[in-house]
Amino acid sequence: MLTEDQLNELLTNMEADNIERTVSLDNTDKFSQAICAFANDLPNHRQPGYLLIGVRDNGVLSGLTVTDELLKNLGGIRSDGNVLPQPFMNVGKFSLSGGDVAVVEVHPSDLPPVRYKGRVHIRVGPRKGIANEQEERVLTERRVAYARSFDARPCFEAPLDEIALGQFDAYRREAVDPETIAANHRPIELQLASLRLYDPERACLTHAGILLFGKNPRFFLPGAYVQYLKLPGSDLTELPDDQAEISGDLHSVLRELEGRLKLLIHTTMRAVSALEEKLQPDYPEWALRELLMNAVMHRNYDSNSPIRFYAFSDHIEIQSPGGLYGEATPENFPSRNSYRNPVIAEAMKSLGFVNRFGYGVQRAQALLEQNGNPPAQFEFDEHSVLVKVFRRLT
Repeated sequence: MLTEDQLNELLTNMEADNIERTVSLDNTDKFSQAICAFANDLPNHRQPGYLLIGVRDNGVLSGLTVTDELLKNLGGIRSDGNVLPQPFMNVGKFSLSGGDVAVVEVHPSDLPPVRYKGRVHIRVGPRKGIANEQEERVLTERRVAYARSFDARPCFEAPLDEIALGQFDAYRREAVDPETIAANHRPIELQLASLRLYDPERACLTHAGILLFGKNPRFFLPGAYVQYLKLPGSDLTELPDDQAEISGDLHSVLRELEGRLKLLIHTTMRAVSALEEKLQPDYPEWALRELLMNAVMHRNYDSNSPIRFYAFSDHIEIQSPGGLYGEATPENFPSRNSYRNPVIAEAMKSLGFVNRFGYGVQRAQALLEQNGNPPAQFEFDEHSVLVKVFRRLT
């Protein structure tokens, strides 16, 4: 985050195009559009942009008192899933002689174009608005040079005809604003590229494109499946009652996982008092769902190992390839997280499998507690993350 001296310099610099000043306190659309535009960094400054709340257009402070609630709401823009891919941003408060200033520092994205509610917002000098096709193409081509995540990299062996275009068209209607789609006259390659699913320079799909809409993702990524076992006891050496390799495009995999989850859960009548009984499951469905979605979102798709989803008589185990990623460590998990697969995470949000980023594990633990289950146990090593969820006993 910038220093107070740097903030004072920003307040008086009327020429900079990386500053947005506002006195509004609750215009989330305006805040999010500014964050989206700074993350896209169309002028290619490769420097942070700053949203200054409590400052008039002429740089004079409005006398604002910044509350914790305002800072919380600003920070929530990062994880509410409306700005995708997630922006890298910091939120802070400065108390100056003329009042408080809330500062949102937004770093340029390595995965442009960034969208807010399906639209690519940009700013060039004083101009703010929606990117046209040429501007969006510039951002797409820039992303190819910056891309570091495995899911955004090209899958060199996968030409365009390896994708199911009908499925992509349905996804595009969820991920992109309808007005943008109506005005879109670009070839399919550039439409895919704008969503980080195709590499136009190398004329091939990205790994995310193959995983999301590929006709046969395992041909290119052998570990892209879920190994499912349902066992009669608590020992892995027993013969399974049911087993499957769940594979295909990611949407199909996630739907099948949801279906198998429902079949696993048993509900019985339990006494909650001397005069009352109620139906209660041995596992809360949405807790298991959150943990499974988390495994699919964060796994290492460069690994040939599958996700392992094992249902024992007394507990369930979910093991995903790839250890904790980025800022996450065993000490700060799950309060800190980084996204190994930001394109996959964006797609899961657009498809409705994820409601909000960064809260899946906390929500699962809360649901387990409410249902009377022990807390989920996590084990980490450099190659995998294992979570164990135990059956409700009483």
